[in-house]
Amino acid sequence: MNIDFTNVDLSGLKDYEAKALEAFDTLIAKSGEGNDFLGWIERPTDYDKEEFDRIKKAAERIRTNSDVLVSIGIGGSYLGIKAVDVALDKYFSSDRKVKLIYAGNQLSGEYLVELLDYLKDVDYSLNVISKSGTTTEPAIAFRFLKEAIEEKYGKEEAKARIFATTDSKKGALKELADAEGYETFVVPDDIGGRFSVISAVGLLPLAAAGVDIDAFMKGFKKGQDLYTEKSFDNPAIKYAAVRNMLNNNGKDIEVLVNYEPKLQYVAEWWKQLYGESEGKDGKGIFPVSVNNTTDLHSLGQMIQEGKRNLFETVIEVKDNEIDLSIKADADNLDGLNYLEDKSLSFVNKQAMEGTTIAHVKGGVPNIRIELDKITAESLGEIFYFFEIAVGVSGYMLGVNPFNQPGVEEYKKQMFKLLGKPGY
Repeated sequence: MNIDFTNVDLSGLKDYEAKALEAFDTLIAKSGEGNDFLGWIERPTDYDKEEFDRIKKAAERIRTNSDVLVSIGIGGSYLGIKAVDVALDKYFSSDRKVKLIYAGNQLSGEYLVELLDYLKDVDYSLNVISKSGTTTEPAIAFRFLKEAIEEKYGKEEAKARIFATTDSKKGALKELADAEGYETFVVPDDIGGRFSVISAVGLLPLAAAGVDIDAFMKGFKKGQDLYTEKSFDNPAIKYAAVRNMLNNNGKDIEVLVNYEPKLQYVAEWWKQLYGESEGKDGKGIFPVSVNNTTDLHSLGQMIQEGKRNLFETVIEVKDNEIDLSIKADADNLDGLNYLEDKSLSFVNKQAMEGTTIAHVKGGVPNIRIELDKITAESLGEIFYFFEIAVGVSGYMLGVNPFNQPGVEEYKKQMFKLLGKPGY
């Protein structure tokens, strides 16, 4: 992975070096606010090897008796999993033995009805992911899915098909899992949800789907080696500093851009990571994303000529293993013969380069993150890069990057309207 700041005016960046390195020290020394949620920093090397082995064995059992694993969770118990799942799967005819399907990540009755109907005709298992077991969306989904799986297989077999990832000692889901005899895995106390894909939260469903979790962890370890070095040449520290410089210059919206549709949910995970980490105390760089070239025909106009309060971070995939070349056509009615023998990846990259030139000319600074390929290892590395960077960036902003107090406000208002006791 490489990061390129060529299309950003860095003339004022030196003024941010000391503050960025101080924020990095605060993060690595665990001396700042939210320091009880920093277990993810050492996690690539300091993890429970016994649980990791149990994850692999449970995943193998799921693959022997299930066509589908329903992953039940929301926020950090959903987005990281789906990001890796979508990025590493085929678009259409997946050759995975187990398909991941998601529930508990919204409150649509229509979605749940259709899911329950779909599950009648397939063999499946459930992985319910919740530290407390009382988060509204997954708790409701699990009620329905638990009833359905017990009705289909009987209570005894169903309990062997239900896996609970939850608190190690307490909580409603832990109590239920112990009472029913579900195999349990741990949501770590010292890792917040948006950082938790490196734990059993992400590793069990991904392993069940056939993702190489050893390679995924290797990518995180590579990130740990590269991005925990105290140096302003550390790309994660520099990215955090550049973001803060741009923010102070009126660029308070960051657009994460991809040109490969498989990265769409990486952007969704990134939006939670940066939105929950930085958006508090009236501060923060608002994270949005676009999928190009698709969104050049919708949001492209706004980015090119709208209010000049944004910058872009573009993820480029350097090597496309699967490709097509454009052939000549005798009639050339579509006017594409000038592209004869050009590959689609070449055309896509020229679209990216042309867009970058146009947007920079239009007053939109562009950061470029280059991935060689989309693999389990490269995803682990870029996840760790973004996590270190958001910790540094949050401390530079003067916020606690590891809490999310604003998330509770909507719950309070919703519970009042629903008549929940105590609200």
